[in-house]
Amino acid sequence: MSRSPFFPKFADLPVEIPIFPLPGAVVMPGVQLPLNLFEPRYLNMVTDALAEAHVIGMVQPTSETLLDEVPEIHHIGCAGRITSYSETTDGRIVLVLTGMCRFQVRTEVEGRHGYRRVSAGWERFAADYHEESVTLTDRNGFLGSLKAYCTLRGVEVPWDDVQKMADADLVNLLCAHLPLSPEDKQALIETIPTDERARLMRGLMDMASVASMDVAEHRH
Repeated sequence: MSRSPFFPKFADLPVEIPIFPLPGAVVMPGVQLPLNLFEPRYLNMVTDALAEAHVIGMVQPTSETLLDEVPEIHHIGCAGRITSYSETTDGRIVLVLTGMCRFQVRTEVEGRHGYRRVSAGWERFAADYHEESVTLTDRNGFLGSLKAYCTLRGVEVPWDDVQKMADADLVNLLCAHLPLSPEDKQALIETIPTDERARLMRGLMDMASVASMDVAEHRH
């Protein structure tokens, strides 16, 4: 998946970015994430982002503080660029965020108009901006685990499209859209090499498949 010509150069990624803390909502480089926003603070966030770099950072709250008014956040997230935007007559904003690069939260800075902002460190994830070809060690085995997982979980997948996808694009897409737990998604976000991330994902899918089969057996 080639990088959009509208994305900033890596050296021009902003030092400070707004964040949207949301459990289970993950974006990865090249992956599109639709968002339906209605809270005033996040409407403000989008308006401000469109006036500046069009960048929003998606980051997950920690599970221990999820119910807190201001939850703690994980230190690794992924930033995306607003690539589609529309306003509804009932006061919502519907947008598409396209993943650009993961980032490390250096520190949280002063919020603006009700939403939170952080100082972002990009260097650790510079590889997200490289368009190098990545080949999985065992793509067939990975796809076998994916099919078993999707069958047991009732997940519909366009397999013809999957077969045509490049390895890195496939792994990033699955990180964002498979129904894995927020903790599992966070572990995947924080794993840098694509092949290593694929091995971790395969292990998570295999464990989930075994757990689903165990539950099914106990029902009979």
